Amino acid sequence: MQAFNSSVTRLGQLLTCVALMGGSTTVAADAERLEADLRALFGAGGNLSLGEVSSGMLRSRVTAEEIVFEAEEGERLVIDRYIVSGDYDAPDEVTLEGLRIEDSLTELTLMSAERIVLGEPSHAVFPLHAELAPDEVRLGSLAIDGIVLELASELGEELFFDTPLQDGQGRMTIERVRGESLTHDAIGMLEITGVAGAAENLDEIGSGSFTLASLRLEELTGLDTEGEETLASLLLRDLDVDASELVGSLAMLDVDGDFNDGKGGMRLEGLQLDLARMIELAPEEERTQLRMVSNVLTDGSGELRLDAALLGSWQEKGEHSVLVSDSQIDVQDALRLLFDVNLPVRLPAGVTPADAFADPDWLERATLLGGDMRLSLTDAGLFARLATLGAAMEGMTEAQYVEQARTQAQGLGMMFGPEAQAVLLGLVELLEGSAEELEVRLNLPAESSVASYQTDPLGVVDKLNVKVETR
Repeated sequence: MQAFNSSVTRLGQLLTCVALMGGSTTVAADAERLEADLRALFGAGGNLSLGEVSSGMLRSRVTAEEIVFEAEEGERLVIDRYIVSGDYDAPDEVTLEGLRIEDSLTELTLMSAERIVLGEPSHAVFPLHAELAPDEVRLGSLAIDGIVLELASELGEELFFDTPLQDGQGRMTIERVRGESLTHDAIGMLEITGVAGAAENLDEIGSGSFTLASLRLEELTGLDTEGEETLASLLLRDLDVDASELVGSLAMLDVDGDFNDGKGGMRLEGLQLDLARMIELAPEEERTQLRMVSNVLTDGSGELRLDAALLGSWQEKGEHSVLVSDSQIDVQDALRLLFDVNLPVRLPAGVTPADAFADPDWLERATLLGGDMRLSLTDAGLFARLATLGAAMEGMTEAQYVEQARTQAQGLGMMFGPEAQAVLLGLVELLEGSAEELEVRLNLPAESSVASYQTDPLGVVDKLNVKVETR
């Protein structure tokens, strides 16, 4: 029995050695392929040097170290380690550690990333100089940590093309980037967290600094066709900007662009603009007028605060659909605006409610089956301050200013009809403080079209049942 066990042991050792020899042949071939692919990746037009290219004996992993590519244009690409894990033809992961793009003349680092992990990439090394079919460019996932980017570089211009950062000069850091299901024309998910930067020449924003806690995009499609892009959702949190033309912050922006579940829209929370700081940074000759506007909007605090929700939903009702909009804008210490819409409609053939929300042009071809709209304006101090400012600018008392406004409203009402007059006189009541809320309700006829209103805009009021109330 002891001899039998000894024989089995020796046989196992022999089989293991054979397996390792066969595996070593495969991984050695993979090492050669990785080196060849890296050299082909950079091609001509520069100088490439590679350190050790090695294969793991017990794991399917190939590593190239100390990759340095000197481009003829003067840029240098450095990658400390390039690791391919799994089957070389269908890798589980490709990892790049210590990536840097440098200006070889100034030794300035234009961009760096501590670690990049490509999950389930379609290639171990993407052949940039070869023409690939669209389905040959894909990533199952993406993870990037520790990004530092100089904005005043060609890379920065390409990454932020057509944004305020395109011509910026400064530095941006990003703690991490995470992505899922990335292809040539779509992104399943992309999340960027821990963004901070300081720059000059940020388009209309001017020069200054900014931070962003996170930005998450989901189901971004149509990237290969201009004008066909669609976005299922966007969520932005904690944006702060302190620049020469803009000082403010935004707590949250939530955009739901996927109406296939019957609802969508946009929420904006905690938008704050430091008007007082912005006025200090404005040219001296503009400050007096800007302060007047700021005092009216903010009651002298110099800080404008706004929340908004523009929401929509739809329901199927047999042969027609009911589209509902529930929107609200709240400017703190100034006003609150509510807009509600309830429209039963018969959509054109082949148009779904989700299509309708995505493309407002559908309204011109839809049949409106009655419905109602409600607009409510609540004063939270703005109109009283408008009356004070208007009276001061006209050199009269507030009572005289209100009576002048009432006379003008009555005159305009004679031109545009009693419904328009009722709205204008309601605004005058807000000015004089005899009312705090103005509400306008519109009831549509049993069957109509947007086109009929567009061809005769002055006759719209005659076709609607309009009711105006103040409280």
